Amino acid sequence: MLRAGKRGQTTLEVVILIGFVVAALIAMGVYMKRGIQGRLRSSTDQIGEQYSAGNTNSEYTTSVSLQQTENMTSGGAVTTVINKNEQSKTGNETVSAFSAED
Repeated sequence: MLRAGKRGQTTLEVVILIGFVVAALIAMGVYMKRGIQGRLRSSTDQIGEQYSAGNTNSEYTTSVSLQQTENMTSGGAVTTVINKNEQSKTGNETVSAFSAED
């Protein structure tokens, strides 16, 4: 009878010990996640600033040249023929200085 109580007590002790280990692993998960995020941030800071559309200034001129011929027949029908259609785009794009944001 004394032995049956010891076996139940040992099982309970093992279950409690496993519970503490699981709780410790869950609590460590938060700190490990923060550590990984910190390393990722320091790695990206070492790479430098990334592209930002807000820091890009563009100035372009688009030119369109179109030659077309319209022929009107005696019945009132109009025939349009496009002889030449050209489009060109010239300009520049600059990236302004980045500001450090924390």
